[in-house]
Amino acid sequence: MSESTTATTGLTSQYAAQVTSDLERNAKEQERISADIAALQEQLAALQHDHAVLVNVQQVLGVSPTSIQPAATPDSSTVPAPRKKTSGEHGAGKRTRAKKTDDAQDRAAAKNSASRKTAASKKPAGDITAVKATRPTLVELVRSHLTEQSDPRSAAEVASALDTAHPERGIKTTVVRTTLENLVAKNQAQRTKQGSSVYYTAPNTAEQTASHAKDGQLSDQAE
Repeated sequence: MSESTTATTGLTSQYAAQVTSDLERNAKEQERISADIAALQEQLAALQHDHAVLVNVQQVLGVSPTSIQPAATPDSSTVPAPRKKTSGEHGAGKRTRAKKTDDAQDRAAAKNSASRKTAASKKPAGDITAVKATRPTLVELVRSHLTEQSDPRSAAEVASALDTAHPERGIKTTVVRTTLENLVAKNQAQRTKQGSSVYYTAPNTAEQTASHAKDGQLSDQAE
């Protein structure tokens, strides 16, 4: 009876360990996906802002929004079949051709005017887009912050520093922690554990810290 109880207890412990491992892996995956969603939402917000700025510039320059729309492709199915003209229709046909010629000239003049306005608007719009494109991503901000630090930083410390420097972005600790873990996975950051706390450093900083620690140990052995 005691052997059966021991076997059951061991099996339960094994299942409990497996479930705990699965839960941890699930939580990390949720954090990673949340970080990706937050990054995509941030990019979408930036694109929407750029679109609004470009529309305002377009309105200031007086460019008609319809001038940049693609021309509609005529539907060949709507073209009527040719029919035999009567003698009374020859005069009307001449007037129609003359009217079409005038309309074509008017459309050509309008197209040239729209082309000139569009060309004039390209330079300032391009400058604005270039300025907006220089806005760093969250990954770049986190990597840059770690590089500037000489001591290890926790995810909460990194998030607090970035939120203070960029309050308009609403940076959260969970997103920063996931970003740091992704950098560690890509060997673009290193993670150290002190007790129950986890700290992150840039790769070069971590190597310098390890080198200083090694030099100190050699010096102690020499003494």
